[in-house]
Amino acid sequence: MNIKQAKEYIRTSIRLYLKKDEFGAYRVPVVRQRPIFLLGAPGIGKTAVMEQIAQELGIALVSYSMTHHTRQSALGLPFITQKTYGGQEYSVSEYTMSEIIASVYDTMEASGIREGILFLDEINCVSETLAPSMLQFLQYKVFGRHRVPEGWVIVTAGNPPEYNKAVREFDVVTLDRLKILEVEPDYRVWREYAGERHLHAAIVNYLDLKKDHFYCMEMTERGRSYVTARGWEDLSQILYLYEEEGLPVDENLTGQYLRNGKVVKEFTAYYDLYQKYKTDYRIEEILEGHAPASAVERAKAAAFDERLSLLGMLLDRVQADMKDVMEQGEVLSDLRTSLQAVKGLADDTGTEQVLALIDRQAAGRRKLLESLDLAGALSDGDRRKHRRVVRFLEESGKELYAGSAADKKAAFCLLKERYDGRVAVMKGEAERTERELHALFDFAEKAFAKGNEMLVLMTQLTVNSFSSQFIAAFGSEDYRRHNKELMLGERSRELQAQIEELDI
Repeated sequence: MNIKQAKEYIRTSIRLYLKKDEFGAYRVPVVRQRPIFLLGAPGIGKTAVMEQIAQELGIALVSYSMTHHTRQSALGLPFITQKTYGGQEYSVSEYTMSEIIASVYDTMEASGIREGILFLDEINCVSETLAPSMLQFLQYKVFGRHRVPEGWVIVTAGNPPEYNKAVREFDVVTLDRLKILEVEPDYRVWREYAGERHLHAAIVNYLDLKKDHFYCMEMTERGRSYVTARGWEDLSQILYLYEEEGLPVDENLTGQYLRNGKVVKEFTAYYDLYQKYKTDYRIEEILEGHAPASAVERAKAAAFDERLSLLGMLLDRVQADMKDVMEQGEVLSDLRTSLQAVKGLADDTGTEQVLALIDRQAAGRRKLLESLDLAGALSDGDRRKHRRVVRFLEESGKELYAGSAADKKAAFCLLKERYDGRVAVMKGEAERTERELHALFDFAEKAFAKGNEMLVLMTQLTVNSFSSQFIAAFGSEDYRRHNKELMLGERSRELQAQIEELDI
């Protein structure tokens, strides 16, 4: 199965394991809650999936790699205690709490979240001294004499033997106590993920053209050669930073993330070409609605690879702006609740109480942000949202404390004025993005007519969550018209088959 299918199986299993009866007891007894074993090649997104599941279910996540653990760190250190049996005192060996179990309790105490996932990566690479204890742990959720708290589901992961020399084959007795999910790399699933995470368009466009370069693992004369999904994502982040700083991107840089000589050379060459396309086609002018005639004519005559790269650049810019508008909208929606609370207080109390309420709201949001962060249950988007809300409240409080609001009504009016200003900015960004989207369609119609590029454009706007939300919220006559022509809703399977045939 692919990682997306595995994620859904794991998510469903965790949800059912945490389901309770009318008396608050778990419907599936702890002893029957089989740990999940995710078996797949390195770097395909196993850890990222666990983070997503915790965020979506609103539970905590504690992650550990088992490769560095010894028997002592996993099970606890021995110490001598005194016990009395039959009236006689004896010295008895006890064990301190396992570092892993202690981390679970620490997370619960710090975050206040009582249920979660204990994710143990590289479980089949444990040391020889620890291996005998794993069967007991996988069956009874016990390390040494300390049990994983109720409400915590165990998910494990590991690599097949061909990828890791340290792998220890589990015996049938152990395997029979696990839910085993075997995962294979799947570019189409990762492509969807890359769009949601806004990974660098040069990477996505390159892999659209070279799907066989998405994931590879082979032995060469110089050792193991590999390219992984993790490598592409990490490279994406550094490319953005290099571009911000105006630093050159060369094979020495890409080779730090992609450990395959052929892929390094071809991607670096494509990246240079990608940057040249940006300049030659004058992307900014196209999206401002002033597409140069030369750009239209060149696109008409270009090979399919070049046209697809051009479309990817334009889509990347528009979808990034759509994402920003939708995130601004979420922040404003959150702030509206705070504003209503302040208005209610301002109607019947003084300015000091209004300021105190704003301070409490900011402190409460900071505490929520901290607890979710500690629990590993916070997505990047939610983290940005909470931080923006806190910053707005803190800045508003400082302005009010500075004495610009003489009474309680003025305090609320100032707060509302700042909020309305943010709303106006968001509306302005939304209108600009609508114009960009129209300009994109206009250029695509002139340059690509009704070719396969228009099908790709419509499909990507539809499957990307931010662009689909933006169009649903603000509308697009161009999208509606082409959607009707292509009948995307009715022909989704047929269109997907067409795209697969095009190998794009």
